[in-house]
Amino acid sequence: MKTNLRHVPHLRAPFWCFNGHVHTIARSLFGDTGQPPLDGIEIPTPDNDFLELDCHIQPDSDAIITLFHGLEGSTERYYMVELMKVLIKNGYSVAGVNFRGCGSKLNDQPRFYHSGETNDYQTVFNWISDNYPDKTIGAVGFSLGGNALAKYLGETGDDSLVNTAVAVSVPYDLRLGSIILSKGFHRIYEYRFLRTLRKKLHMKQKQFPELPHFNGSTIYDFDDKVTAPLHGFDGADDYYEQCSARRFIDSINIDTLFIHSKEDPLCPIEAMPLAKINQNPSTDYIITEQGGHVGFWSKPRGWLNFIIENYLSSNL
Repeated sequence: MKTNLRHVPHLRAPFWCFNGHVHTIARSLFGDTGQPPLDGIEIPTPDNDFLELDCHIQPDSDAIITLFHGLEGSTERYYMVELMKVLIKNGYSVAGVNFRGCGSKLNDQPRFYHSGETNDYQTVFNWISDNYPDKTIGAVGFSLGGNALAKYLGETGDDSLVNTAVAVSVPYDLRLGSIILSKGFHRIYEYRFLRTLRKKLHMKQKQFPELPHFNGSTIYDFDDKVTAPLHGFDGADDYYEQCSARRFIDSINIDTLFIHSKEDPLCPIEAMPLAKINQNPSTDYIITEQGGHVGFWSKPRGWLNFIIENYLSSNL
């Protein structure tokens, strides 16, 4: 049964946030990055690698909320930090997940992370279940992290270890998202992503000389020449087709909320599978008229995190 969202407050943006690019960039530049008290924890993966978690565990909390960041993000990104602080203030435990190579150091295996890496999600949820069996699990994913979260929920169905979830600014169609990044003003985002991806690849090549070399100029090129072969896909198109969140929506069996802006400059609203979300009794959505990609500058501030915390508390 869908949660009643009729009384959700509308996003009110200040006058100077006149499009999705302004929301996205302003929130990124001026968001809060001062992390709350966190314990850094390394957990092993089945393939002899590790994941870095930043946790704040409150012994008397009933639930632990797991947070997953976006492409080339980390637990230090403003949207992770701000949500952590809201959740901790409201009595939750939190576990922020750094994808492989996105924490304080590079991971040990040649592989990186990608938009459909759900085995690492299972590893994290297993660790939480084993170490905190008295706590229910909530999950929040942003952008790439939201795509992989939706994929995990669809793949696991009734066997999901997550009780409720929220996914923000999901790239429901990975191919379309990569194409948009290579056009016009969007190249500014692509340049930023590629700069850090190239740097990590070069660092890893010192340890693993057999890794693919990359001389392309787009995210599609990187996914085609590096991401896909490193993770067992037959090129970028195969990777995008197998991992796009739109394929998994109808198999989600836990209460899940999708949040998206009509002005999202990176993940177009046209890719959002509204019919599937509407037809699934476990999934619901909020679409805002204003807002950017992950960045929602609101007046008063804090609209996005209020919505997330309110949905989690209603379903946990």
